[in-house]
Amino acid sequence: MKQFTSKTQKIGEIGESLACKFLVKHGFSIIERNHTRKWGEIDIIAEKSSVLHFVEVKTVSCETIDKIGNDPKYMQVIQNVHTKKVSRMKKIIQTYLLENNVSHETKWQFDIIAVHLEKDHNRAKITILENIIL
Repeated sequence: MKQFTSKTQKIGEIGESLACKFLVKHGFSIIERNHTRKWGEIDIIAEKSSVLHFVEVKTVSCETIDKIGNDPKYMQVIQNVHTKKVSRMKKIIQTYLLENNVSHETKWQFDIIAVHLEKDHNRAKITILENIIL
């Protein structure tokens, strides 16, 4: 497991851990976390119903979760997955599939999970956007 030193990295680690708990609660099996190559990283690789899920987790700390539904800036977390990130994700997913001899018949998809942490980290809201076209 990676060592996280900055405040941002620690918040990201908390978000990834919460995302894993969320996925397991919803019937996913976690295969791997932080699959890293020099050209990119996959935060979570999970499986559900014979489908591989490559998951990018975006975490943001906010004042209060109660505001999230009414404030569009919090929904923009998912939109922060830029074109460059998507390009790197394509490459690392292809590498993972090749390195692990994943059959061409195996279904897979790219998902984004947004984790909104309340400032004191006692509550979180998790939103998943599934099967994003790369």
